[in-house]
Amino acid sequence: MAEMSVIWLRVAAALYSLGLLHAILTLVRRREHLFAVALGAFGLASVFHFVSIVEEGIVNNRCPITNIYETLSMCAFLIVVLYLAVQWRYKVDSLSVFIFPLVFVMALVATLGNPVSAWSSPVVRDTWLTVHIVLVLLGIAALLLTAVASLLYLFQERELKAKKPSKFYYRLPALGTLDDIISKSMAVGFVLMTLAVIAGSTWGFIELKTAWIGQPKIAISFFTWGIYLALVFLRTTAGLRGRKAAIMTVTVLGFSAITWAAHARLGAFFFKP
Repeated sequence: MAEMSVIWLRVAAALYSLGLLHAILTLVRRREHLFAVALGAFGLASVFHFVSIVEEGIVNNRCPITNIYETLSMCAFLIVVLYLAVQWRYKVDSLSVFIFPLVFVMALVATLGNPVSAWSSPVVRDTWLTVHIVLVLLGIAALLLTAVASLLYLFQERELKAKKPSKFYYRLPALGTLDDIISKSMAVGFVLMTLAVIAGSTWGFIELKTAWIGQPKIAISFFTWGIYLALVFLRTTAGLRGRKAAIMTVTVLGFSAITWAAHARLGAFFFKP
């Protein structure tokens, strides 16, 4: 990508990050006070994003969709335009929990198409990778708690419908307590997974240059994060509960386990004596 185009896109990504912050606060604290600021930053970011796309098209004299980075940038911009149009017409604030993080991550990845200088030191390199792996493991731990609580919620719900609860039923926390555990652990897990994706993308970009995005472990990480984002969105906006919520949570946990396995091999490879 052209140098100025990347600069404009990085400015847009920085503004989009306010949307990510809003989504995180909404999930963790269930507060939406930042929405107006995030929406304003989102709209301003779309202007810089548009300038980036136009700049790239003019410099290369073509439509900027010839590689994965340009395509991601264009796709993210189209999502932004569509969301702003829908928000202006229907005022569907709840969509922001899904759209804001998605656009930020897409824009962030789109900025990582130009090679940069290597790590300043091996210590910084190894520390960054360690932080990334720790975030992944913590995210999986939070997701595991979410999955267990979801299954217990499902079991308890079934026992109530049977009208003859087993003795084990009376040892379980109340449904309201389980629901609160599910919401909080899922929110914390999503925050950790998002930070892990950001840290991992940055590490891969510096370590592997533009070839990082073609790595299978990177694709698995993004796919897992995308499913997790969908779970969070459905839970927050549609009130996903019961069997479907439990199945989806276990599915995300399964992909997270695959991601953990991939990163465990990655850590063993790069930290080998």
